[in-house]
Amino acid sequence: MSALERTIQTAAGRRLPWWIAALLPVLVLGIMLAVFAVGNPLAMFRADLPPVEVLTVERVTAGDAGLEVDLTNGGPTPVTIAQVQVDDAYWQFEAEPSATIPRLGRARIAVPYPWVYGEPHLVRVVTTTGLTFEGAVEIATPRPQPAAREFVAYGLLGVYVGIVPVALGLLWYPALRRMGSRWLGAVLALTIGLLVFLLADTFLEGLELAAELPAVFQGVPLMLFAALLTWLSLLAIGARRRRKGGGRHALYVSGLIAFGIGLHNLGEGLAIGTAFSLGEAALGSFLVIGFTLHNITEGIGIAAPLASSRRGQEGDADRPVAPRLQIFAVLALLAGAPAIAGAWIGGFIFSPILATLFLGIGLGAIWQVIVEVVNLLRNAAEREGSPLVSWTNLAGFVAGIAIMYLTALLVKF
Repeated sequence: MSALERTIQTAAGRRLPWWIAALLPVLVLGIMLAVFAVGNPLAMFRADLPPVEVLTVERVTAGDAGLEVDLTNGGPTPVTIAQVQVDDAYWQFEAEPSATIPRLGRARIAVPYPWVYGEPHLVRVVTTTGLTFEGAVEIATPRPQPAAREFVAYGLLGVYVGIVPVALGLLWYPALRRMGSRWLGAVLALTIGLLVFLLADTFLEGLELAAELPAVFQGVPLMLFAALLTWLSLLAIGARRRRKGGGRHALYVSGLIAFGIGLHNLGEGLAIGTAFSLGEAALGSFLVIGFTLHNITEGIGIAAPLASSRRGQEGDADRPVAPRLQIFAVLALLAGAPAIAGAWIGGFIFSPILATLFLGIGLGAIWQVIVEVVNLLRNAAEREGSPLVSWTNLAGFVAGIAIMYLTALLVKF
């Protein structure tokens, strides 16, 4: 490079601040996008074909005035609703905010159809291009209204399936703290088993909900990235806690278990609230009993790390730490209260995007909880001089999965 070139580069570097140099590519990109948006240089490649239309029927509900259909436009162009069929008959309809739905927009169609209680009804939406999109109400029942009575009823539903079973499981803490180290390790392994089941269950629920989203929202990547960011956030929190020398590790693990279970219970609350609002939970009392039996083991899993903690003081090394009653109340609320919020969201304002996002967060949290409990069990095994995967621990792990699997048979609807 000549001296003249070096002088020119040095002068240019001095005249252009770094932030201007950083904005220059962004400016060029903006100009290029503007050219494509306004000038449409690719018009010559387009044939005289109808526009691509992608409508997703999110939900069909029954109300006092007829049926209501929630739609999302996941296609690249606006979509205009021309006709609506209910059970193969054309009906008048009103669209809110408009019959023309913009890209990524939503609309609600009201059809004054005299639906029959307990009967299924098929709704077919016809666009101006002649494409049809279908949705159905499996069992027609009145849609719950966000009034005080329904609000309390759905909240109590979350209490029954969330807080109550977790609190019942925490009542095993006095028995757990009197167990020997061998059996307490088995309980920790049982906790890992139930968490592994919850991990698989949350993942499958997330995939099911993600499949219902319009393709443009990329439901599966949304769930997986939410899980990844949650896991990394919990790793950062744990690393910061270790740098500061935070004590009471068992309480931290119990709180983390309660947090992960709470996010899973949020997904269960969504499913229950949606099922009740759509009339799909005919055996309501049986469903609540099933979820109570299914979730009671979660309280045992939360209490197990607390029972395995030791004071570490001379002459008192084998005495577990006894948390205050308020700690158990907070843990029960942290794990069970999200079911209340889930029941409200599922019953009144169900959103597949939010549900997928919450399940992704729960997926990442439960994975990190499994890592923490495995480390807790490993430390206990090293302290006792026993193997991590002993027959007792393996039996506890299998029992945890088996209990969750068998009780899940009662709540699949």
